[in-house]
Amino acid sequence: MSTEPDLPFGAVPPAPLRLHCDLEALVANWRALDRLSGAASAGAAVKADAYGAGARRVAPALLGAGCRDFFVAHWQEAAELLALVPAPALAMLHGPLTAAEAQWARATGVRPVLNSLTQVDCWLAAGGGPCHVMVDTGMNRLGLPMAALGDPRLAALEIDVLLSHLAAAEDETELNARQQERWMAARQRLPHRRASLANSAGIMLGADYHGDLTRPGLALYGGVPCAALAPHIRQVVRPEAAILQVREIAAGDTVGYNATFTATGPMRIGVIALGYADGFLRCWSGKGAARGDSGAGAVLPVLGRVSMDMTVIDLGAAPALREGDWVSLDYALPQAAELTGLSQYELLTALGRRFAR
Repeated sequence: MSTEPDLPFGAVPPAPLRLHCDLEALVANWRALDRLSGAASAGAAVKADAYGAGARRVAPALLGAGCRDFFVAHWQEAAELLALVPAPALAMLHGPLTAAEAQWARATGVRPVLNSLTQVDCWLAAGGGPCHVMVDTGMNRLGLPMAALGDPRLAALEIDVLLSHLAAAEDETELNARQQERWMAARQRLPHRRASLANSAGIMLGADYHGDLTRPGLALYGGVPCAALAPHIRQVVRPEAAILQVREIAAGDTVGYNATFTATGPMRIGVIALGYADGFLRCWSGKGAARGDSGAGAVLPVLGRVSMDMTVIDLGAAPALREGDWVSLDYALPQAAELTGLSQYELLTALGRRFAR
């Protein structure tokens, strides 16, 4: 008979999936990046639900550690954090497209990042006020072109942070130096309070790239975009799944869709509640592994093809594991990226909404 407590009427049972986010490691990563930023302060990119780690948990932890600047990509992301982070500390990277968006930013105090003269007009028409400005120094994505920096409308702006974004900070390329030179030229032309260029990898390019504020993202969550960062970064995110069923199979039995795995002898296998609908994509098929004992146990290889909602693992090295027990997926980002061919960013942000965070 079950010893689990009864759920209140209407309560939803807990998910058989959870995403462990090590907030201690997260804070340690931010402090390391802040220290590596020298005279500049480190902010935090918390867009895309803090790269999948859960922004409502991540942002307060970083705020408590001393982070004072947070970057999101959509107004909804800013709205979800307003009760947790001071509004002026929230920067919306995509900027206002409509009068309603500009008015919402003014009413709440969230800082828009203006990326074009159209957005400048939108912001000034709404009444203006403190804002950030993005300058395109060579990425050809968002940002004012260098040729627009003399436009007289910019003189009416109250620019807090003048930003640009490095296209290839993790690579040894002349583009980094060209972007830094253009960013410095933009700083001479537009009055501003602070300036920001470096992302996680950009921090390691040195003081010339730091300005007043750096904007790490991937490295906060355990990603290592360049080798120089590796000694400073701890793993933060680890997917965990419950074992739905334990099975015994014999030599010659196949596992999963298209029978891509065949047992060579008797095996004890487990079906876990995790699949490609959760961001554990088919590229993990026959490559990934889980571990029992909160990630410290024996290696439990993935067998056969990953399904939409389920994955099969070899339980031979963990005879004590039973149905209802939990396993952790090996998910150290640099190694996982090498194994799967996915970027470290994709490995984080693809993790789905069915995880309890």
